[in-house]
Amino acid sequence: MKVLKFGGTSVGTPESIKEVAKIVANIEGDKIVVLSAMSQTTNVLHKITDAIAASQFDEAKSIVDALWSKYKIVVRDLYQNESLQKQAGALIDERFDFIKSYAHDGSLAVMDGVEKIIVAQGEILSTNMFAMYLEEINENARLLSAFDFMRIDAAGEPDVDFITDSMGAIVAANPQTNIFVTQGYICLNHEGDIDNLKRGGSDYSASLIGAAITAEEIQIWTDIDGMHNNDPRYVDNTFSLKEISFDEAAELAYFGAKILHPQSVIPAKEKNVPVLLKDTFNPVSAGTIIRNCPVPNGVRAIAAKDGITAIKIKSYRMLMAYGFLNKIFTVFEKYNTAIDMVTTSEVAVSLTIDNNERLQDIITELEDIGSVQVDSDLTIVCLAGDFSQKQSGASTEIFNSMSDIPIRMISYGGSNYNVSLLIKSEDKIRTLRALNIGVFAEKD
Repeated sequence: MKVLKFGGTSVGTPESIKEVAKIVANIEGDKIVVLSAMSQTTNVLHKITDAIAASQFDEAKSIVDALWSKYKIVVRDLYQNESLQKQAGALIDERFDFIKSYAHDGSLAVMDGVEKIIVAQGEILSTNMFAMYLEEINENARLLSAFDFMRIDAAGEPDVDFITDSMGAIVAANPQTNIFVTQGYICLNHEGDIDNLKRGGSDYSASLIGAAITAEEIQIWTDIDGMHNNDPRYVDNTFSLKEISFDEAAELAYFGAKILHPQSVIPAKEKNVPVLLKDTFNPVSAGTIIRNCPVPNGVRAIAAKDGITAIKIKSYRMLMAYGFLNKIFTVFEKYNTAIDMVTTSEVAVSLTIDNNERLQDIITELEDIGSVQVDSDLTIVCLAGDFSQKQSGASTEIFNSMSDIPIRMISYGGSNYNVSLLIKSEDKIRTLRALNIGVFAEKD
């Protein structure tokens, strides 16, 4: 059995929904199809919840009505079967009436979890409409609710045992079903309330499902033909990698490769389930396969992550002392703020974060340890490949390419699969292009 995930752009219009259905029908074997909400729906639903939270109920109703009208047009253009068109119309009326009910009563706006309940409707709509369309084209499909098998624990992490047991039972109970359709992103929490796997979590859903059933393959369908060696938005003549290791993919996804959610490769890697990245709008393209495979020497791909803040803590008390780093890291742990890069000298520590929500609290506590310097508007450029001692020359190519671009920090050696450079965001495009020439030009 294969797991196929399609993102919001892939199901963003009636025409693209039909194309996705064609792709699904043409793939041999049994399948579990995981869908995101239709393109832009999640953003609009967040606007609705923001308006409700601000007691702007008329504004919320207006946004609901506008989105509702768009879905009516989708239903009109998607189905030829009059009965299914009426059924789909009744579905969206019911769901949007439900959403709108929260904008009629101010007391509902303060209920715990209202935002997650409303935002979950995007995936519920897309999967119901898609399953109905599969029925129209006579495919043997069954709609599954993610709430029946996708659950997170008290720490917000996937309850893997529950997911595995539940998915196994569902598949075993439906041996005649060729296509299962379910929602990405949404789930229940340990208290049984509607929750989610955070933004971009549909990739994560697909990987968790694929690992749970030990799928033959997980396919992530999006709007680009695989993982590229560099960012095609800023660099000309990039190319799609035919194959990449889980370790390389994880580094690239975390440090800015938009095609893949950073956490999504972890369950697949643990169960050794290959992940194939494909282009919905160019299905004949080979895409990129992610699996346990040897990593060729040198740089294989480059990605960039914006919105980075660098913090330097300097203190002569650090000299020849032990426990100093622990004191620093404890501050970040206290404020639930992850660290990306770390470099040290005898009397200073520099590190980076991508979440400034608790920055001022962090600075205040760090000032009890030493002097603190903060730099913002920075970007981490990640170069993935094999940087182990068995290969040579890659560092020369990298730093020769960067000869006229200031580097704020370098992380090299923490992983065999990643070199990270911290630069000013204003230098990002120049850096990506310079590295593309310096690292890849001679290999073309």
